[in-house]
Amino acid sequence: MKFKVRGRILWAAVALAIAAGVIFAFLPRAVRVETATVTRGAFLQTIDDDGRTRVRDRFLVSAPLAGTIERVRLKAGDRVEQGRQVAVISPSMPSLHDVRTEVELNERLGAAEASRARAASLVQRVQAQQSQANVDYGRSRQLAEAGTISRSDLDRARLTLEVTSRELAAARLEEHAAEHEVAQAKAALARFQKPSPETAATPFEVLSPITGEVLRVIQESEGPVALGAPIMEVADPTDLEVVVDVLSIDAVQIRSGADVRLERWGGGEPLEGRVRRVEPSAFMKISALGVEEQRVNVVIDFTSARERWATLGDGFKVDARIVVYSADNAIKVSAGALFRHASGWAVYVVEHGHAYVRPVEIGRRAVMEAEVKSGLEPSERVIVFPSDKIRDGVAVTIQSGTT
Repeated sequence: MKFKVRGRILWAAVALAIAAGVIFAFLPRAVRVETATVTRGAFLQTIDDDGRTRVRDRFLVSAPLAGTIERVRLKAGDRVEQGRQVAVISPSMPSLHDVRTEVELNERLGAAEASRARAASLVQRVQAQQSQANVDYGRSRQLAEAGTISRSDLDRARLTLEVTSRELAAARLEEHAAEHEVAQAKAALARFQKPSPETAATPFEVLSPITGEVLRVIQESEGPVALGAPIMEVADPTDLEVVVDVLSIDAVQIRSGADVRLERWGGGEPLEGRVRRVEPSAFMKISALGVEEQRVNVVIDFTSARERWATLGDGFKVDARIVVYSADNAIKVSAGALFRHASGWAVYVVEHGHAYVRPVEIGRRAVMEAEVKSGLEPSERVIVFPSDKIRDGVAVTIQSGTT
């Protein structure tokens, strides 16, 4: 009898164990998830796009008269001084009085004089702007010391003064180059109007309009050149700016004075810059996928020390991140945690080993994170890239290595 009771108890225990195993096998298991921690700190919304460097002012040296040019000895990167010889042309002597050439030389002189007058007017205008910017900056500095205006207003006034100072330097350079063009045009016209065996045998020296470096030699070999034919490009390679073409729908968010980070330029640390101008006219560009896009050029000045980007040259590639919004003390959440819920946004918050839907109000969004207006607090953990296995109240286990 005792053996029968023990057998029944044993079989009952086995049956219970099997039933427990079956029940455990069919119980829902916790879903493994990756999480991110909600943080508080500086939030930046940026517009990221490719850009390229370019010299602020480039000058095209062209032939002031027709003739035969000697081989140009200068190479790209060679240093040139203002007023120094960069090419030599042996002018052709027409057998008869060439009215057409004389008209062309007169027109060239007239265009050079008009450019000089325009450059002189530009210098006067920018000088007035700089004087006003200097007064505004002095006033803003006094108001900032008294606590009447914000630091950003003072920075904006200083930026305006810096921009006008650079524009004045560029305008004066344009004026000097225009004066050089007038002198070259007058010399060429005088030689044509008063030809002689002595002048015919004397080569005409083409002079550099500025002090800088040769960017590109267009006419290198000896040979005939026509009046106005391009010979080379010269510029000051230390006076660089960055041009970024962005989508027109992004350009409307960018303001002059916006901070810029320049990355992947070939150096170590990112460089700093500031938007000087958003050009008012857009242009069409075909994307790599063959899509027509309306693009707008954004011109950026370097604010980092020259020594940090001294190795950059004209036409070098950079990646620009233009700041269009910033907040110093924002609550931030990973953009991968957000999903559409009802008529707004929501996240899955992990509490006591379970995932719960939490509606949130989002402000600005960046590529990697978003600004939270309400619904989350710092140090809470949210699920990033939730799969279709995640439901409200489901048990979860956090993968090791996630934040």
